[in-house]
Amino acid sequence: MNLNKNIVLVGMMGSGKSAIGYLLSKSTNLKHVDIDKLIEKETGLKIYDIFEKKGEQYFRNLEEKITLKLLKSKKNIISLGGGGFINKNIRKEVLNNNISFWLNWKSSTIIQRILKSKKRPLTKNATENDLKKLINDRLKIYSEANFKINCENLKKSMITKQIIEIYEKN
Repeated sequence: MNLNKNIVLVGMMGSGKSAIGYLLSKSTNLKHVDIDKLIEKETGLKIYDIFEKKGEQYFRNLEEKITLKLLKSKKNIISLGGGGFINKNIRKEVLNNNISFWLNWKSSTIIQRILKSKKRPLTKNATENDLKKLINDRLKIYSEANFKINCENLKKSMITKQIIEIYEKN
């Protein structure tokens, strides 16, 4: 496999970017980097705690700095956080020099996944309507990714296979 661009996974929290990134890494022997896990490692804090103690703006600034640095490398699989692609600077770098895949799911699927998790700082007090609005606000931006993978009813292995097939053609 002759890959000279990063594979960047974008989508809502709960869309499976980390799990698919891990599977892609196993299938391609490329390094997988989960931006949220990298931020946690560098700060020694969980994402939730960064939001609680230092605020969202601090997190977003750190996310931008770390992500832009990583995007300059090549041949990685990068799982962005749910809000990473919303950042104009990150999005521009992803679209100009990498290949991006939007892991798209029905809103109802994402909402159920988010509501089951207590570790997501943006949604700790969110209602279902709040989540629908957040999803709708982000859909237009996620749709700018190079490729859209409709994940509903697909096994992780099928999603991974689709991404690899598309990537090998590009």
